[in-house]
This record gives sequence, C-alpha cells and structure tokens, in this order.
Amino acid sequence: MPDDDHSPISASEAKRLFADWKRAPAIVLAVSGGPDSVALMWLAARWRQALSRGPRLLAVTVDHGLRTDAAREARDVKRLARALDLPHRTMRWTGVKPKSGVPAAARAERYRLLAKAARESGATHILTGHTRDDQAETLLMRLLRGSGIAGLAAMARETEREGVRLARPFLSVSKSQLIATLKKANVAFADDPTNRDVNFTRPRIRAVMPVLAAEGGDARNLARLASRLFRANAAIEILTDGAERYLALRERQGVSQTASPAGVVADARIFDARAFAAMPDEIRLRLLWRAIDRFGHEGPAELGKVEALLSVLDRAMSEAGHERRPRLKQTLAGALVSLIDDQISIAPAPPRRRRAD
Repeated sequence: MPDDDHSPISASEAKRLFADWKRAPAIVLAVSGGPDSVALMWLAARWRQALSRGPRLLAVTVDHGLRTDAAREARDVKRLARALDLPHRTMRWTGVKPKSGVPAAARAERYRLLAKAARESGATHILTGHTRDDQAETLLMRLLRGSGIAGLAAMARETEREGVRLARPFLSVSKSQLIATLKKANVAFADDPTNRDVNFTRPRIRAVMPVLAAEGGDARNLARLASRLFRANAAIEILTDGAERYLALRERQGVSQTASPAGVVADARIFDARAFAAMPDEIRLRLLWRAIDRFGHEGPAELGKVEALLSVLDRAMSEAGHERRPRLKQTLAGALVSLIDDQISIAPAPPRRRRAD
C-alpha cells in the first residue's frame, strides 16, 4: 500500500485487493452505509466492470432496527447500488432485541442474515469493509480481555462462517484511505453515531488510539503485530496437528497390543498421559481444547477454564506416586475428561440430571 494513508485507492490497487476472489461465482458485499462498506461497494463495482468475466456482485444491507436512521441509510445504499448497476437487498433483524450484549448479538445476527443472503443468491463469499484500524482495535480489545495467541491474531483475511467464506480485503488499508477514495469520487456515506458512543467498548478503545499512536502504538504497528501473531498461531496449529497425529498413532498401537482400560469409552479422544505430559504446554492446551470442543455438547470451552483443567491434570499426574495410579474425572463444556492410570480420555459427558422440584 502507499505510504500516504490519506491517498485514494487507485483502480490498479483495487484490482490487487480483490484479486483473490475474481473466480468466485458470486459475492455478497456487506454494505451498512458507512464509509468503509460504501468504499467496498464502490471499489468492487469498478473492479468488476474492468473484468471481462467475473463474479456476480450483490450488495446487502442489514437493518438491525436499533436506530431510526437505519432504514433511510439502507435506502441510500440501494440508490447508490443502482447507480453502480448492482443488485441490492435489505435484510432486517426482526423479533425481540436483547437488553444487554447488544453489539455482540447484532454482529451475530448480521452475519447470519448475510450468510442467508449469500446462500440464496449462490454466493460463495461475503466481503466486508473491515480496515487496518478495525484490526488494531480488535487486537486491543482482545488483549484487554486476556485472549491467547489465537485471539490476539485478530481478524483473518478469510475465514468460514455460517457455511460461506467471510473475506476482508481491506485489512491492510486505513480508514482514511477509504474516506479519501469516496471524497475524490464525490460519493456520500452515512455517519453512524454509535461508532462514538462510549457506552460500548470499541468506541472507548477508539478514543484512546491517538494516545497510543503518540507512543508508537498506531494502527499500522498494531495491525502488524496482529499479522505476526497470526503467523505464529498458524505455525503452532501445524505443530498441534502433528502432535495429534502422533498421539493417535500411539493410541492405535496401544489398542492393538492391550485391551482398553475400564472407563475409556469408544467415542472419545484418548491420549497416552506420559506422551501428553512431555509436550510443550501450548500444544497440550490446544490438544485438550480441541478434544473438549469436539466431544462436548455445551458450546466452545473458555480458554481460562481449559487452562485450569490442564493444571488439574498436571497436578493429578505429578501427585500420583509409584504406589498410586493417577485418577481424575472432571467435566467441562459438556465433555467428560478422565485420567485413568496412564490414559487421558475426553468423551461426551452424560446429560445433567434435573433437580427434583
């Protein structure tokens, strides 16, 4: 990207930003009406027009029904889409809204509706206007919440969500460049006041960004850190895959030589406790977390709780002497984690018993 964060994005630069998706059959553009998403629609439309063959584009606006101006902004997006020769669709969040946790609930509903529109239109990808500024803010928010390496890697350029691919072409682009692009093209955009509402976490983080930037923690450096953490996390995931295969091989070899010990069920992940204990902590943590999320039936496990469980397992193994074999049973996120003799088993936990009235 150009060094000047206030320079408009050229047609050639837009071509590079969208190049990964030129062979997609159809793409949904998530357009709220703000500068980032309007720039996404504007640049994507120009990019598509320059291609001899390219994906069909559909602009989708989600009206959460939380602001009185939202319907008008959706109509403005529709008018601009029509001017760019793009089809447009407005999806609405209906029903009762939660009294707390509104941003997270609205975000989940937005992606659900966008994915619904994508499936109905035959689109394989949803493109959003998340910028380098958003990446930096996400990193800080997760840092303050105590996230692990995977969380601090922040937003990936492309992930899978709700059965479609979610892509973010602007993670290396500053918001100011997108605004400069729209101003040069004389394209209007909406100003969402909730972006400055300090009742929410992200606007509070945004408010302290200038202070951090003065100390070297600007969006460019923070986004670079997120990219490096993403790279490190990807490497650790590969190592975890290898460790999982190694433990699975040991499991198969053990089963072929001896009968499974009592208490180990067939539908479970089984680790040789000694081999597991010899691995680095981060690898062991991820192996345990993966197995709990796979076999548990109460949603994703929290990182802190998996860390605590790993400590309990370590203590149980270390306290067992030559005369006493280690034994432990504990549930987490709907998974039953058992340490029986020299094997760790993670299996679905039995259903909770209902208390008598």
